[in-house]
Amino acid sequence: MRYQHLDLNLLVALEVLLDEQNITRAAGRLHMTQSATSGVLNRLRNYFDDDLLTQVGRKMMPTPLAMELQHPVREILFKIQTSIARRPIDEPATSKRHFRIMASDYVINIMLKDVLRGVHQHAPNITFEFIAPDHQASGMLNSGELDIMIAPERFMVAEQPSELLFEEQFVCVVWDENPEIGHTLTLDDWKRLGHISVAFGRERRPGLEQNLFSEAGLSRRLEVVAHSYHSLPMLLLGTSRIATMHRRLAAQYAMLLPLRIYPVPVDLPVMREFIGWHRSMNTDPIFSWLKEKIVACAI
Repeated sequence: MRYQHLDLNLLVALEVLLDEQNITRAAGRLHMTQSATSGVLNRLRNYFDDDLLTQVGRKMMPTPLAMELQHPVREILFKIQTSIARRPIDEPATSKRHFRIMASDYVINIMLKDVLRGVHQHAPNITFEFIAPDHQASGMLNSGELDIMIAPERFMVAEQPSELLFEEQFVCVVWDENPEIGHTLTLDDWKRLGHISVAFGRERRPGLEQNLFSEAGLSRRLEVVAHSYHSLPMLLLGTSRIATMHRRLAAQYAMLLPLRIYPVPVDLPVMREFIGWHRSMNTDPIFSWLKEKIVACAI
């Protein structure tokens, strides 16, 4: 579709380019090659007679015009999505909606698997896609590439509504026959022994507990770094190492494996897990129904 000689499909690319300010990351979100994405940027530059994004060192910075365009372009795309592209269906039983949810494997395991089981009984045609958390979360939620985001409070998107789901604490977990630890885990034990930790994605982002330890002025001697909290319990078996993980997830694995759970020997803040969504979904009846299921399960 064209309006005043502008291919309106380019607005989608423009929103992503202005959000990412990076050709490679924008190409990934648009499912295009870098050369094709560069070609789209050139077409946009020709139309607006403006560079839109300029190279400054290793970064691309938006021009004044680009900064003026970012908000109205985002609002236009959401108006299309909510008013035209989405046909409202009030009944979950007949809905064929598809929800894209950014959530960690921890949240899926301790809560969302139960939500989906209940939803399937009442709305069998609703489908889901889970997306791993990454640094693009804010942009994806703002642009409508995500319907729901479930994450700790510090990762919520300030511009969009959110709601507390539950609170969680971290605990330390060891092999039940670990010879280095007795009935209590002291801070000296924690500092002395090797740790198993997690890091996510190509960026090797550490788990939230690493940030909390750093903020407390503590450092761990990492001996094993895995890519999922679900790997940690198995990696502890037969070793004297320690892992720090969510209390609910640790309790699940302790029922299946020979593990011991200890309080973390330092005071860490309680983790508050939130659900976030785009404000345009506030009047969406199917989303409201699904959110009620998620909140009820969290309670």
